[in-house]
Amino acid sequence: IFFQIFDAFKSRLHDSNSKVNQVALETMHKMIPLLKDNLSPVINMLIPAMVDNNLNSKNPGIYAAATNVIQALCQHLDNYLLLQPFCTKAQFLNGKAKQDMTEKLA
Repeated sequence: IFFQIFDAFKSRLHDSNSKVNQVALETMHKMIPLLKDNLSPVINMLIPAMVDNNLNSKNPGIYAAATNVIQALCQHLDNYLLLQPFCTKAQFLNGKAKQDMTEKLA
């Protein structure tokens, strides 16, 4: 059921409606400290949904919410869970998002 919940939730993380997208990112930011390493089964599915488009967003609210989510992941999850998905994202992103992900990896 955990996968079903987050599978449905991930589409909200890159919703075409910017308000829905921002609220989903803000909600994810609140959930991370509560779920912590329990997110490990779905982290490879969630990171692309949280990072793609959001870290390159021209909407300051979406960009801020996305960077807060990435920061919360770094604070509350073991780094080994984040290493592979962050490396993959840093490799294939461009612009500000690539810079942000590279800085987090460093």
